[in-house]
Parts: sequence; C-alpha cells; structure tokens
Amino acid sequence: METPERIQPNRQVMAFILMVFLSQARGEPIRYSVMEETESGSFVAHLTEDLGLGIGELAARSARVVSDDDKQRLQLDRQTGDLLLREKLDREELCGPVEPCVLHFQVILETPVQFFEGELSIQDVNDHSPVFPTREMLLKIPENSPPGTLFPLKLAQDLDVGSNGLQKYTISPNSHFHVLTRNHSEGKKYPDLVQDKALDREEQPEFSLTLMALDGGSPPRSGTTAVRILIMDVNDNAPEFVHSPYEVQVLENSPIDSPVLSVSARDADAGNFGSVSYGLFQASDEIKQTFSINEVTGEIRLTKKLDFEQIKSYHVEIEAVDGGGLSGKGTVVIYVVDMNDNAPELTISSVTSSIPENAPETVVSVFRIRDRDSGDNGKMICSIPENLPFLLKPTFKNFYTLVTESPLDRESQAEYNITITVSDLGTPRLKTQHNITVTVSDVNDNAPAFSQTTYTLRVRENNSPALHIGTVSATDRDAGANAQVTYSLLPPRDPHLPLASLVSINADNGQLFALRSLDYEALQAFEVRVGAADRGSPALSSQALVRVLVLDDNDNAPFVLYPLQNGSAPCTELVPRAAEAGYLVTKVVAVDGDSGQNAWLSFQLLKATEPGLFGVWAHNGEVRTARLLSERDAVRHRLLVLVKDNGEPPLSASVTLHVLLVDGFSQPYLPLPDVAAAEARADPLTVYLVIALASVSSLFLCSALAFVAVRLCRRSGAASGGGCAVPEGHFPGHLVDVSGAGTLSQSYQYDVCLTGVPRTGDPWVAQRFGACLWPRAQSWRPGIESHIGLPVHGACFSLCLCLRLSLSLSVTIINK
Repeated sequence: METPERIQPNRQVMAFILMVFLSQARGEPIRYSVMEETESGSFVAHLTEDLGLGIGELAARSARVVSDDDKQRLQLDRQTGDLLLREKLDREELCGPVEPCVLHFQVILETPVQFFEGELSIQDVNDHSPVFPTREMLLKIPENSPPGTLFPLKLAQDLDVGSNGLQKYTISPNSHFHVLTRNHSEGKKYPDLVQDKALDREEQPEFSLTLMALDGGSPPRSGTTAVRILIMDVNDNAPEFVHSPYEVQVLENSPIDSPVLSVSARDADAGNFGSVSYGLFQASDEIKQTFSINEVTGEIRLTKKLDFEQIKSYHVEIEAVDGGGLSGKGTVVIYVVDMNDNAPELTISSVTSSIPENAPETVVSVFRIRDRDSGDNGKMICSIPENLPFLLKPTFKNFYTLVTESPLDRESQAEYNITITVSDLGTPRLKTQHNITVTVSDVNDNAPAFSQTTYTLRVRENNSPALHIGTVSATDRDAGANAQVTYSLLPPRDPHLPLASLVSINADNGQLFALRSLDYEALQAFEVRVGAADRGSPALSSQALVRVLVLDDNDNAPFVLYPLQNGSAPCTELVPRAAEAGYLVTKVVAVDGDSGQNAWLSFQLLKATEPGLFGVWAHNGEVRTARLLSERDAVRHRLLVLVKDNGEPPLSASVTLHVLLVDGFSQPYLPLPDVAAAEARADPLTVYLVIALASVSSLFLCSALAFVAVRLCRRSGAASGGGCAVPEGHFPGHLVDVSGAGTLSQSYQYDVCLTGVPRTGDPWVAQRFGACLWPRAQSWRPGIESHIGLPVHGACFSLCLCLRLSLSLSVTIINK
C-alpha cells in the first residue's frame, strides 16, 4: 500500500464518480438498440447524422468511442460515420439477470474537445432453456398431510430475461398433486407442489412425477426434472428458525473459511423427529461457491473471497429439516462492507507527444479516472507537479484534459516528464501515477549569435594564395535545420574595396581565406562584414565585423635618396685638407618602404681607399673624417657605404661616394692627374685671371638668385601653409626609423625646402648640393615627393634649378 501524499489545493482537482455535465457534453444521451448474438461488424447507427456533424468531421476531429468497462465492443468508422459492433454480444454475459441490459459508451471528439454520451440497449433473444439444479428431487410427505398443503420445490434457472425467461411450471398428470407457479419478490418464479387429496401410505407409499419448466419464447424452451415423493409416518411439528431474516455485515477482505454467523432452528417434536439438520435451500451457484453451512451447528463460513465491487449483498435461503422430514425455511442477508482495496484507475484516451514551442494553449492529453470502491474510498483527487507549465482541466464526468498553461520555449527546456497522480480519499489512501513525456519541437525563433562582435585577424604580407587566416564562429540555440549556420561575406561599406578578390569564407565552418598575396605597403588593413544565417523558414541572420591587419614583412630593401646611383656621372664630395677630425663630409640619405623595425636603418662603411680616414655614423648615415688630414693622404678617395635594415632576414643597399681632398673651396674640383699636368704647363697668369673672373661672377649671381629664391619661397610657403618641413624622429641606439622622415637624427636636423635643398649657412653644403644634386633633381622629384609625403612647389623647384645651372657654368669656366 502506498503512503498518502500531500497535494497543494491550488493544483488539486477533486474528481467524484458522479460529476456534473459540462458544456462540452451533449445534454441527453443518444440511445440505440441491438439484438444479442448479432454478428461482429453489424451496423448499429449513423453517428454523423445523429450527432448533427458534417461529413468527414468525425475523421477530422479524431473521433473515438470509449466504453465504461474499458472493453471496446463498438467500433467507429470515421470515414462513413457508422457505429459498428466489434464483437458478438452476449446479453447474459454482459448483464446477467439485470434488465434492461444497457451498454454505456462515450463519443470523444478533439479540436476542440467534445463529449457525447451514448447508450446501447441489448435486447434478449430466447437462446437459453430453463435448467433445474438437480436431475431428481426427493420429497418426504407425512401421510397425515391435509389436502391443500404446499410443498416448495427447487426452482429452475433461465438465463434469459423478460418474456424469454421462465414463465411457468407443469407436472405430469396425477390424482394427488398439481404445481402452482409462485412469483418471488426478486422476480423469480418458484414451483410449489400442492396436495389435492389425502394420502395413504399403505395404499401408495411413493410417487414418481416429472416437473417441467417453460419459458415464454417463441417457440418456447423447457427443462425437466424428476420429483420422487415418499409418504412418511406422521411428524406434526416442523423446525422453526429463531430469527428470520438474519442480517450480518462482512468485510470484503475477510479471509477464506472465516465464520459469517450461526443460525439456529427449534423443533417441538422429540426423538428423531426433533433433531434438526441445516442446509442451503435453492442456492445459486454463486452462493454455493461463496458460502457453506455446517449441517449440525448451522455455522455459515466463507469459501470464496468477497468483492464489494462485484456483489454488494447476498440473500441466502437456508433450510432446517427434522428427522421426520419436516422442514423450516429462513433467510440470511449478508452485506459486504467495502474496503479501500482498489487503487484509482487512469485510462489515456489521447496523447500528444510533441508540441511546437511558442504555441498557445495546446491539448496534451485526454484521460479518464475511475475508482471501483464506494464512499470516500471511491472519491478521487487528480493532480500534477506544480513546477510544470501545464494545467489539468475537468471536462466531462470523470474525464480530464491536460493542457499547456503558457507557450513553451524549447531552448529553456526541450522535454517535460509529467506525472499525473490520482489518489482516493480512503484509509489508507491509494494512488495511481502515470507518466507522460512531452517533447517541445523547435521553431526558428533564435538568430545565429557570433562568439565575438568584432574579430581581429592578422596575416603577414606576401602570403600564399588561399591561405587560411582565421575562423569566425556563430551558434544557433535552435535545433535541426533551424540551427544549421551558413556563413557569407556581406557587401563592404567601402564600394572601392575589392573584397571579392581579397578574402573568401567557407559557408559551412566560417573559415576565412586570403585569395591573393597581400602587400602591406599597398594595404595595411581592411574590414569585412560576415553574415551568419540559419536554414529555418523564415531564415534568421546576424553579422559580425572582421578586421584584417596586414603585418609587415621585410620585403623592401633600403632605397638611397642621396647620393643617387642612377648610372650618371658620380657625385664628388669635397673635403678641405684643413678639416679637423669629425668633419662632416656628406650624409647618406635612405628610406625603407617597410615599417617598424623593418624600416630601422643602420649604416656601415664597407670599403675605403684609405681605411681609417673616414667613418660613417651608424645611426644617421653621416660621413665624417676620422682624423686630421695630412699631405700624405691621397687626393681622391672612394667609399663604399652599406645601408641595412633591421628586418629578419635583413635587406641592404650600397652606395659609392667619391671624395676629393682640396686645399680650399676656390678649387671646387681637383683636376685629374693628367689634366693637372697639362694645366701646370699653361700660363699661370691666364689661369689666375680666369679664376678671379669666375669667382666674382659666381658670387654675384649666387647672391642675386639666393635673394630672389628666398623671397619666392616665403611667398609660396605662406600660400601653402609652410614651404619647409623639419624631419622628426629620434630612434634609440644606432638605428633610425626612415618610414617617412629620412635618416636625419635628432642631433642633426636640417631645414629642408620642399624641393629637398638644404638651407644651411654652410657654403660648402650649398655648393655640393648645387654641383651634384640638381643635375638629377628633375628625375628625383617624384621619388622625393613620395618619400617625404609633401608636394614640391614648382617655383621653388625652378629657382633652385637655376641656381644649380649658374654654379655649373662658373665651374665650367674655371675648368677651362
């Protein structure tokens, strides 16, 4: 036995065996009739018309027929609407002696739920004959029995009812007896043998008669038994029971062979005629199987288990017979007391195992509850756990509907295990539980969600095509096709970005690939919008931003701006012999197209005509004298300077410098040895005159041009927001970042005009730029503009070019 469970009132539903009809049910039951023993599959009724439904509505609303005894004796053809017999019906098996015999059933419709009550009356046919309990009856009648005395005989049993049941008794013709058919209060017919005239044992001690029982069928059926009558000596007192009727209550769970009660009868006669024996009189098979009586003591005991739900009371006829053959009759009424020995029953009529999420109130199951006990033992409470989004609704009689309380969310919970508990109110309480598993089917209500709103991917330039550069990932909380994510590239915000030629994405796993080799110098970074869409209907999508950073690779060697190595006449640097140690000879200017440490440049002197005379500062490319010059030093020197970046592996470029040692800047160019020898043989006076004339003309022309150039440069600078730029950038150690500022260190900053011409006060610097830089200025102009990032003003460029031409003309005159 199960222990009682506490159930909260707000979730309990009291179910009684007799429930009020609800609005879903038909007011009056529909009634039909059928003869018993009708063959299986026979037509009973056309439900579609009787229920007032449309054609095909029974099939559309999943109609079904349910009987009260849980045995499906009827079947419904949903297509035609015909109610048919599922099996041959036996009225005697279904109802026994009860008349009328009615089979109750319900017609259940869904969507919406609707109930119809029905009754099928089973009409009896005459298929049973009357049967006597024994083949022979023995009667002992005293010879002094007066005429008119009645002698009860054993009745016959006919399983049919009504007019087909037992109607009368007849006995074979004789001169002393006839049969009287007597109606009992329970509707049974008993035969009584009536004595017509006095008996004389000495004349006829025994009679053998035939008793016949006839029913009212057409044609009538009959049953017979032999009646043997023995004429006895006189015994004038019959036994009499002390109480009649006897009434007793017996618990239905009483064990077999337990005593019920003891009966007692008295006989006023003495001797053998006063001794009494007890027995059951005209007992049915059910009573004979259930009870026994002690012939001597009259104690009645159980011989079979009682069941209140089947038989609630027994009327037992008992008989007391004395030694002379006289008998007395009595009645024992035994009431079976109900015990709570039947747990509630739960029968599922329909169940829906899968419910789409976000659906409104949905019917999950329709079921019926029943308890075969009575009183409080048969009263029931139906409930489900409180923490579930479901409700129990009583619908019709003892039918309930399990519905959803609110829309379900599969992502919160995909499956529910619902335990329906039915408990009675008996002592102790009995309960029945039934589990229903409901799965929540998915609806596409969740868009894919990226793991990040913004992804940053890094790829090194000069990559191989089809290189996997990274992966984006999005998940969808839905299931099945609604959770299958497809990735795609969305149109870029910048219409000029050739996205189709830069990257591609794997639609299945979100892997991004670079379609071609990237160049950091052309494209440092770009942004891609990636979309993720599921395969639901309609499809939902989301997007994320992918920022691709191109990492610089050391793929650009240093480029030397000065001195330019373009295959023309080499530029010669002039150094006065009076220069002290550390004298600035020239400056190697170089840039690197890379960035970061790949653009940090260092300078190194590889070769020199005279090692130890010149040195190159590693961090800024300045070439300086390493010691004092002497007369023994050669006039012409060739220096090979290596410019190397800090990449891995490092790239480098070399530049060749030509240095001439002179006594002063009045001799800007030192003639080659063979030319010097020829000039030594020339007239010294002519040489002096030419030099003096050239010097005066050059100084005058330089002064005039410089004045005009300065004026124009200031005007153009004021108009353009500044004509000169001061390179910036101080790098630690010996490396100099030239990613846009050249190779000048913090210690040596020059005011550089937009044309790149120094404006220092050192006349030697101006002379060397005029003599060497400007013959190639026009070819350098695009490169200078690209590296310094500023446009070169045309007027300033032209004036500087004129200055260089004037200096070149003076030098030519001096050489000649």
